[in-house]
Amino acid sequence: MAKIKGTIVVAKECCKGCGVCVSACPCNVLELSSEVNAKGYPVAQMAHPDDCTGCASCGTICPDSCITVYRQKFD
Repeated sequence: MAKIKGTIVVAKECCKGCGVCVSACPCNVLELSSEVNAKGYPVAQMAHPDDCTGCASCGTICPDSCITVYRQKFD
């Protein structure tokens, strides 16, 4: 059975640091970073990238559509 690994790309200047994506992630992959964008908001980032399954819960729930989810299949 092939394993699916996910990764995300966050549009940092669009992110307002609301943390909804962090709480929506079933694998506890995301966190708000100490890095801030030009508006002064903390930016979502992958804290545990190896645990991401690419389920896209974070991208779906993001109110500003800042998160793009990519999935890759490994044999």
